[in-house]
Amino acid sequence: MTPGARRVLEAAGRLFYERGIHAVGVDLIAAEAGVTKKTLYDRFGSKDQVVVEYLADRDERWRAFLAARLQEAAPEPEASVPAVFEASRAWAAKRSGKGCSMVKAHAEISDPAHPAYAIITGQKAWMLGLFADLVKGHAPDAEADARLARSLMLLHEGALVAHGLGLFPDPIGQAREEARRLLAAAG
Repeated sequence: MTPGARRVLEAAGRLFYERGIHAVGVDLIAAEAGVTKKTLYDRFGSKDQVVVEYLADRDERWRAFLAARLQEAAPEPEASVPAVFEASRAWAAKRSGKGCSMVKAHAEISDPAHPAYAIITGQKAWMLGLFADLVKGHAPDAEADARLARSLMLLHEGALVAHGLGLFPDPIGQAREEARRLLAAAG
């Protein structure tokens, strides 16, 4: 990726997250990135592709961040599941003051035909799969494992939304403690 393209993605990411995808035009992205509109279109082809690249980059960075945190945790669900919540808490403190970027993007892009839709829903499906992998064999049977994974996903996603709304302190920490209770009850 060229330095200009990287600046476009950085500017777009900041602007999309702070102001919303539909509220930000290519003129503003180009100006913030210090490139011409022609350069933006030469590198990305369209605003939709900038959105795709922004979300894909954010997802890739989140997955790497979470993988590093999970490597530090013991593999048992009692350690690995809270580690997901702790990673989300750390990520949100530095990068997501307004809540989850994928949830925010989905509020604006709900059409399955949009090229960014698969990235948004794919990230959430990946998170559900991660929770399923982390708790596999923890509950009495496979269906109970699946219910536990879905409950953990709901806790996690709700905590991210509550964090973005700022209605009460430390929703991600509270969700982590609820996750611990769910794990204890299921095991």
